[in-house]
Amino acid sequence: MAKDTKERILMAALDMFSKKGYEGTNIRELAASLELVKSGIYKHYESKEAIWNALLDRMIAYYGEHFGSAEHLPPVPDSLEDFVSMTMRMVNLTIHDEQIVKTRKVLTLEQYRDERARDLATKHFLTGLTEMFTHFFSGMMDNGLLKKDDPAMLAFAYTTPVSALIHLCDREPEKTEDAIRKIEAFSRHFIKIYGKG
Repeated sequence: MAKDTKERILMAALDMFSKKGYEGTNIRELAASLELVKSGIYKHYESKEAIWNALLDRMIAYYGEHFGSAEHLPPVPDSLEDFVSMTMRMVNLTIHDEQIVKTRKVLTLEQYRDERARDLATKHFLTGLTEMFTHFFSGMMDNGLLKKDDPAMLAFAYTTPVSALIHLCDREPEKTEDAIRKIEAFSRHFIKIYGKG
């Protein structure tokens, strides 16, 4: 039961932090949203900072499990069509998974206040994606699917516009379907230019 309450606190904190930011969230409101009193929160977490750090730990684990990470790389696609399909699965997950969307919003809001949030934002919005796709492109080049080129530069060139369109979906949800279409068209254009065969 305590574990369930701790998880409920983290999920409610994620929701509030994604809307109000860290500074705009207070423990009394967080407790009220869970039908708890403040002491009910402090029974599980000693401070708002403890909730924040536990939430960041949970976000890292959740993202790695559902999306992938440098430590848990998805397999290299074995065809160009598999590559497009993999890209679109990743895009759909990151745009439609509520926890990932809220996590991205929290990191966007808090990257200027908190050093750990800044580092995670850089990793999830830029360097982690580039590393993951460098792995894919290197493997695809080795397997004869892509023309030989610098896989890190290709990864940077590929992931940057995709990431920008994902952030657009967060800011302007009404543009989501158009953004998804643009990402797929871009992915197909990319393999047309760099694919072999």
